[in-house]
Amino acid sequence: MLDIAAELHRWAERGRDFAVATVVAVSGSAPRGPGAALAVDTDGEVIGSVSGGCVEGAVYELCRQTLRDGTTVLERFRHSDDDPFAVGLTCGGVIDVLVTPVRASDPARSTVTAALAAAARGEAVALARVVEGPAALMGRALAVRAGSAEGRGDGPARGAAGSGPPGGPGRGAGGGPPGPRHGGLGGRPELDRTVAAEARAFLDAGRTGTLHIGEQGSRCGAPLTLLVESSVPAPRLIVFGAVDFASALVRVGRFLGHHVTVCDARPVFATRARFPDADEVVVAWPHDYLARTAVDARTVLCVLTHDARFDVPLLRLALRLPVAYVGAMGSRRTHLDRTARLREAGVGERELARLRSPIGLDLGARTPEETALSIAAEIVAARNGGNGTPLTGARTPIHHDGGTASGSGARDGGGPEVGAGAGHGRPPG
Repeated sequence: MLDIAAELHRWAERGRDFAVATVVAVSGSAPRGPGAALAVDTDGEVIGSVSGGCVEGAVYELCRQTLRDGTTVLERFRHSDDDPFAVGLTCGGVIDVLVTPVRASDPARSTVTAALAAAARGEAVALARVVEGPAALMGRALAVRAGSAEGRGDGPARGAAGSGPPGGPGRGAGGGPPGPRHGGLGGRPELDRTVAAEARAFLDAGRTGTLHIGEQGSRCGAPLTLLVESSVPAPRLIVFGAVDFASALVRVGRFLGHHVTVCDARPVFATRARFPDADEVVVAWPHDYLARTAVDARTVLCVLTHDARFDVPLLRLALRLPVAYVGAMGSRRTHLDRTARLREAGVGERELARLRSPIGLDLGARTPEETALSIAAEIVAARNGGNGTPLTGARTPIHHDGGTASGSGARDGGGPEVGAGAGHGRPPG
């Protein structure tokens, strides 16, 4: 539900009761991944989506039912060739959807609303909710927040005079002191401690998925399945070079949900008037700024200067940082000259292999906007494990699983197992 936190927070502030349907796990081809949510309030207003339209009508009715009777429901939706009138996914996948009431009388409301408020403010927070287990634990929730500033991902990859977006661009707890905890799972301290630790591991990784443990906080006791949702600050996109292509890339980066910074050493070009859509415009030598700002494993660095005076010292540093993507603009001739200069500057082959240059996918781009789309497409493909080839005629999966979340006993919601139960809404456990 944290993907629609801003809207739900407004509902909660107004004292409105609502029910939330959240994708717990998926198998096969499905439009939305774990954490996607749809909510319905007592007036029938709806926000969000769990399937892009395939099963929204049925989920809407489940939310209305849950608001009436206060029962948590776990529902599985799949494609049915046998019943042409059955509600299911036309794409052939399977999804499990958890529908929970968030009413004034529900024990987890204060925990849920605290998590929604933190996420709406752009703070790092993880919310763990019981999906399956003993009846006494159903409807319970626990939320954890990121630790102190030292633990927001701006540690080893940050210079002594670091700067960055408010709240830090890091991924979550990041190894700092544990942040505050809210709520609990029914007065079981060991279970609360275990789930809080696992939720922080999800938060560190910026991941959403399911967690399997025993009701006593270990492998002991009845099996317990929890959905852990993470909400983290927007990933950073730092664009070096205040050129026309940068202006288009800033707009696309904001559209994709990045916190965008433009950096250039030339004050006449690096102005707010030229880049009104950027979150930050910095006048500084690119390599000096990169040395002092905060980056993390989700940060994207795009070098559009194609000038050796800027490129070489900047890329020499960038290729040694634990960031998600480093790309540099220029012709193939510029690329060959640049890599030769980088080798002379001591950059190794392993580091050079990380460089995306010439930047972007081959879309035949000409204009700044087309070029920005080409760059953004490569960034998305690199993040999600795509290869940039046309889907027409391809036999590769349309949706790519992100792997396994951190933490013992944790697994990503995109695995082959998608929870229990089939066919009809029912109380879990």
